[in-house]
Amino acid sequence: MSNVTKAATPAVGGRAAARRELPEHFKAYKHVWVFVEQERGQVHPVSWELMGAGRRLADKLKVDLAAIVIGPEGEATRNAALESFCYGADLSYLVPDNILSEYRNESYTKALTELVNAYKPEILLLGATTLGRDLAGSVATTLLTGLTADCTELDVDADGSLAATRPTFGGSLLCTIYTLNYRPQMATVRPRVMPMPERVERDAARIVIHPLGLVEDDIVTKVLSFIPDRDSETSNLAYADVVVAGGLGLGSQDNFHLVRQLATVLGAEYGCSRPLVQKGWVSTDRQIGQTGKTIRPKLYIAAGISGAIQHRVGVEGADLIVAINTDKNAPIFDFAHIAIVNDALQLLPALTAAFRARLLPHSRARIAS
Repeated sequence: MSNVTKAATPAVGGRAAARRELPEHFKAYKHVWVFVEQERGQVHPVSWELMGAGRRLADKLKVDLAAIVIGPEGEATRNAALESFCYGADLSYLVPDNILSEYRNESYTKALTELVNAYKPEILLLGATTLGRDLAGSVATTLLTGLTADCTELDVDADGSLAATRPTFGGSLLCTIYTLNYRPQMATVRPRVMPMPERVERDAARIVIHPLGLVEDDIVTKVLSFIPDRDSETSNLAYADVVVAGGLGLGSQDNFHLVRQLATVLGAEYGCSRPLVQKGWVSTDRQIGQTGKTIRPKLYIAAGISGAIQHRVGVEGADLIVAINTDKNAPIFDFAHIAIVNDALQLLPALTAAFRARLLPHSRARIAS
């Protein structure tokens, strides 16, 4: 593990660490890279979200934004590279090899570290997905550089350093981390933390094809078969347009059905805050917040949720946040668009009845389909 110099400061505070001169052998590192994650021919949406964030960083640094596409030879992999230009890429580095048909840490780490050593990016961004987290940690360790995980905000300072902000101390504090004397500066960002940029039809620009030079016998891990995780589709919180969630203010597990009822009428997904998962009231896949799902719905209704920082960073991208709480000083009211000081146990049934009266024909149509 590298001896990475990092300065961690609260988001509300000032800079605590002085900058040191970047070692000479790292001064050639330029440009911003985004790893385009794809599995079985499908690009994960977080890749395009990161292209938007990467574009902003690259513009500030006045450097190129590059997409990194690693996968099997064929149309799907090449299309991922071509699509990256529609989300702002200036160029794309492509590693096409059938040995990369299935994700394996060893082969993907070799491909990405080879690219970094050959073309020297200043910043490397990956999605904080199951695949992305596994790959990012391995690549950072191999390259002996720093990695800031699960970031909620990315920026660059006047001296060009990447300022990666994430919650710390159990979500009670926001901290900005710098990788001062190592390159590339790496960060992972969870799906739905960054807004999806507008797709603009563009012709392909420069594609750099990099041969892998790896044979199957070089890889210890073998993929014997692929079995889809059926539970992975249990909820679709991250990409739902409407989400209703409940917290400890509901009082008991039995009362959580009020959240599900309102969600059903609205055709919405339902979720919860972390304490409800810890108590076993709701399954883990329904947890919203820094340690659960990050969401960006058009409408978010939070019933009986206090609104700690770790929950806030998971929902503040919502277009409209409606908070219901009996405590007028609840932290959630600091960032909610509509604050209702009321008992959720009384208001949720009233909202359900009102929406049912107005939306019932449409709800039946959705159920039927």
